[in-house]
Amino acid sequence: MAKPHAAAIVEDRWNRAKAGLLTRRGWGAQVVPYPGYGSATQARVLARLLLSKRPDATEPDEVSELVRSRAFSGRRGWRSFVSAPAVNVPVSVTVGERTVHTRTDRSGLLDVTVTDHGMPPGWQPVRITAPGTQEAEAHVRIVADDVTFGIVSDIDDTVIRTMLPRPMIAAWNTFLVNEGGRTAVPGMATMYRELLEEHPGAPIVYVSTGAWNVVPPLTRFLRDKGFPAGPLLMTDWGPTNTGWFRSGRDHKRACLHRLARELPSIEWVLVGDDGQHDPAIYGEFAEQRPERVRAIAIRRLSATEQLLSHFTPLAQDELGSARRKLDTVPICRASDGYGLLRLLKVALGRLPIPSDVVVEE
Repeated sequence: MAKPHAAAIVEDRWNRAKAGLLTRRGWGAQVVPYPGYGSATQARVLARLLLSKRPDATEPDEVSELVRSRAFSGRRGWRSFVSAPAVNVPVSVTVGERTVHTRTDRSGLLDVTVTDHGMPPGWQPVRITAPGTQEAEAHVRIVADDVTFGIVSDIDDTVIRTMLPRPMIAAWNTFLVNEGGRTAVPGMATMYRELLEEHPGAPIVYVSTGAWNVVPPLTRFLRDKGFPAGPLLMTDWGPTNTGWFRSGRDHKRACLHRLARELPSIEWVLVGDDGQHDPAIYGEFAEQRPERVRAIAIRRLSATEQLLSHFTPLAQDELGSARRKLDTVPICRASDGYGLLRLLKVALGRLPIPSDVVVEE
């Protein structure tokens, strides 16, 4: 095995020192469950273990969901990064008829695939336990074998309006913006709901280069803005075993190909924006796996959004050389979800093609 990058070694030492100090002060591990996904044969369970001052604390039953939502709306994102990861902790995961044992990674993440679980399609509960913690319940979306439609969606500038330079988006959304202060892109929630209603049992998966720490506030944001529930496949900031930072492009590519392998019957509608690399990533994937892509939908940023995104009023990234080979994959472009929905209904054969609608192909 190659020697870890120096930055990763420093980060690991810092995390161990921080964990040792907090443990001596009585802090313990707490499971933060994330939504997962799976098929009839396997389920991907996601969670994170963090050190908490009160790992056994629970909210009173009389606290209503509405009150909790209002309280969460005032949180700033930096609070998601206060707790330290619980590293290399043994964890038991029970999925349907199977129980597997694993450990958290160097960032406290639990990412385990359980086979032969025996669970039916739909959202299903799974149990996660670790020494000294209360049992936690996560949920996975089991997709039936006969489902052939699904949606993959980017987050920043696709479902959330950022209006910031790309280098600042992650830090701003994570550390400064109140959870209730984020703004949804008009029509995107409507588009997703209508497409999924037309395809019962179809999944939606959100893929982002944001950190795993922000899954809980992002989940609340999506729920409060009317977006369909789905797994959030994030990455992690900071050093890796090979360098200082993770590659956002590589993360999205890996997620797309993994979804294609694990849910092989699904043809995906890939939704992103033209402010960065989504068109190129989606075009590359469609070129490599055209049978797995039903359509590509790109939210067209305004000139102001483009200028704020990367200091030029023009779209930075196009489909590139793959465009010439995507003769079987419709490509839709519009400035919001309402426009994309209209084009997608044409591209997916739900509506006849009117004279004023153009769908690239």
